[in-house]
Amino acid sequence: MENTIHLFIVIPLVGFITSLLIPYKGEALISKVAFTAVGLNLMVCMAFIPIWAIQRFPALNIKDLSIYQTANYDFFIDFYFDEVSAIYLLVGAILTFLVTIYSRYYLHRESGYKRFFSTILFFYLGFNITILSGNFETLFIGWEILGISSFLLIAFYRNRHLPVKNAVKVFTIYRIGDVGILLAIWMSHHLWHENITFQQLTNYELVQKVLSSHYSLGIFISLMILIAAAAKSAQLPFSAWLPRAMEGPTPSSAIFYGSLSVHIGAFLLMRTFPFWEHQFLIRVLIGGLGLSTTVITSLIARVQPTIKSQIAYASAAQIGIIFFEIAIGLEKLALFHFAGNAFFRTYQLLISPSVVTYLIREQFYNFVPDTRKIKNNTYQKLRNTIYLLSLKEWHLDSVIFRFFFKPLKKTRKVLGFLNLKNLLYFFVPLYLGGFYFSYINQPASPEIRYYLAVGIAFLALLMVVKAFNERTSSRLAWLLIALAHFFIDLSITFNDQFNAEETFVYLSGVFFSGILGYGCLHKIKAFEHHGIGLNQFHGLVHRYRLIAFLFLLSSLGLAGFPITSTFFGEDIILTHIHEDQMVLAFIVALTFIITGISVIRIYARIFLGPHIQFFQEKPELTA
Repeated sequence: MENTIHLFIVIPLVGFITSLLIPYKGEALISKVAFTAVGLNLMVCMAFIPIWAIQRFPALNIKDLSIYQTANYDFFIDFYFDEVSAIYLLVGAILTFLVTIYSRYYLHRESGYKRFFSTILFFYLGFNITILSGNFETLFIGWEILGISSFLLIAFYRNRHLPVKNAVKVFTIYRIGDVGILLAIWMSHHLWHENITFQQLTNYELVQKVLSSHYSLGIFISLMILIAAAAKSAQLPFSAWLPRAMEGPTPSSAIFYGSLSVHIGAFLLMRTFPFWEHQFLIRVLIGGLGLSTTVITSLIARVQPTIKSQIAYASAAQIGIIFFEIAIGLEKLALFHFAGNAFFRTYQLLISPSVVTYLIREQFYNFVPDTRKIKNNTYQKLRNTIYLLSLKEWHLDSVIFRFFFKPLKKTRKVLGFLNLKNLLYFFVPLYLGGFYFSYINQPASPEIRYYLAVGIAFLALLMVVKAFNERTSSRLAWLLIALAHFFIDLSITFNDQFNAEETFVYLSGVFFSGILGYGCLHKIKAFEHHGIGLNQFHGLVHRYRLIAFLFLLSSLGLAGFPITSTFFGEDIILTHIHEDQMVLAFIVALTFIITGISVIRIYARIFLGPHIQFFQEKPELTA
């Protein structure tokens, strides 16, 4: 019975790989592959869950395989199935099946038909990995797949400016939330001294024994989980990304931001509930955050000018209530609420084009102007203030910009010394010298090693910040990101003897991804006969499809996406940062996050967006 769980991963994976091999023009075959894969998954799910229920709902845990193992570390894939997984799996299978049928006709003759169905299957694979994950590492693999598939679907209309811009913005918020997951994984390794599974978290005595002597560490892990869940489920202060994500096709908006992906934050809280249920402060924070989000997003939803934005904020409001239900311990009610909200929002989004037509007709034929007089009293002033704040979406975008993007952008002039010349003649020799001392003649004092580690990691952070702010040279930004990985490796080597085997696991993925990506940029420059700056979108994917695909793969590799050894190396690095080295852990995690944002930004600026040839054609000169 336990082996049946593998089918929920294998079927979407086979469907995704098959869809990649089908020619672009084979619409019927592409839709049949997607329909068959999702339908087969639904059939297995509807057969498996009743059998599982007859056996009285046993919690199933499968330690599948160890991908990388050392004396002090074991990265293994683990799957876990219980009531929470069952509800999410069933709802996900039904809705994905329905949306797949709907999309077969909705996207007929669309130029990105194959791309859409391949991404949907990729998303469904990531969703199943996430909800069936048995530990943080497995969950993070699915978590990252959801993030990149979200980016690709929002930017589906990739020759338009606004969808691409909003796709980058949403991906950025996702990456900010990833800081929480990375730091939670880091601290949980030190709290448990092992790769803890979610099944072990259900052991009350084990959890309380550890938290009784490490209460502050438990609070820290729970806070990081809350940050990750809030970012993924569009809770305050991250709610503003949800309507921006509606730039993609209506079916993807329905399945992603109305039903499944947006509820993953609630799933994370339910999955980790046994860990933080006795931390009163965390429960108050989760409940308060959920209620605050419900109130504010409900007010915003009432004044939105578009039907999709109204549905987006209404969904965020309902998820806020789900957060509150989880916080007070009503897990079964939260699951029921999730299922109802997911089905209802999917229905609303799928019929939203028709609703827009009805509303326009109603306003055109039956509009009646408001004849009420404006009252100038305290109540009316307060009402108008809330109305204006809601129109401005309570400045939620400004909060993220002020506390995250503005500090990064302020460093643009300060980091001017990180140019190509200094990179080659100063920082590369500096790395080689540091490499020599770290492996051959390392200082004996632990304090000196720690300060060196923090300094080198901070230098890596400056490199990726410079890459994020780079506007003129895409190749310089790419080299800075690749070199930053090498400096992170050097930093951890000084801190805790990062050995040669672990260095190879980490940097092999960086090296191959860096070489491939730089080669793609070099080819683009040779074909275009000029450097490709990052101050605008160039939309070159229409000219260089293969190069764009290869560069996307190299970007994912450099960002630590779970397709290369870079992903496993980043997880290993976190195990070499001690629990009392909070500053170093934060710098390293922030470097990884900004790295992901920077490489996706480079990809979007070069290959996505409007191309000048298509939208600003020059008139022909006649004699």
